[in-house]
Amino acid sequence: MNEYRITAPFAQETAKRLRAGDYVYLTGTIYTARDAAHQRMYEALAKGEELPFSIKNNLIYYMGPSPAREGRPIGSAGPTTASRMDKYTPKLLDLGMIGMIGKGKRSEAVHDAIRRNGAVYFAAVGGAGALLSKSITASEVIAYEDLGTEAVRRLEVKDFPVIVVIDSEGNDLYETAAQAYRKQA
Repeated sequence: MNEYRITAPFAQETAKRLRAGDYVYLTGTIYTARDAAHQRMYEALAKGEELPFSIKNNLIYYMGPSPAREGRPIGSAGPTTASRMDKYTPKLLDLGMIGMIGKGKRSEAVHDAIRRNGAVYFAAVGGAGALLSKSITASEVIAYEDLGTEAVRRLEVKDFPVIVVIDSEGNDLYETAAQAYRKQA
């Protein structure tokens, strides 16, 4: 396992050098969207409308924050279960999204789309939302404000810690770690 510091957004060449199990610290711009925002983006695409941000080479963090405390740009910012976005993800990856940040396993259709597009799926540590929020330096709602915590936000992050779960070749840390555990048991 390697450790990388990467600036987001990033290109496919960067995604392709990452391997399942690598530790990554992201700095730059990422976007948030959860279930309701994904549904709206999917509907917009079906109508031939533009998405609220350029998806090309960008990351979506599956997260809905708690209210910010005074002096902070955002409240607790822990990951949401990624599988709830699985029906929308292949289309976004095919449009150029470079990756996602969430928690939990993904469907075979998402695995296929990750491989097909040379993308990556990262996990952020669930239950550590307050700690993760310390890596977020700015937060701005850019679309679907009526959705409250599920609105689309543009985040500026510095050294945001994630782990590569599914790499561009389809290697899945959840599977390989489980296999290694079974061999030891």
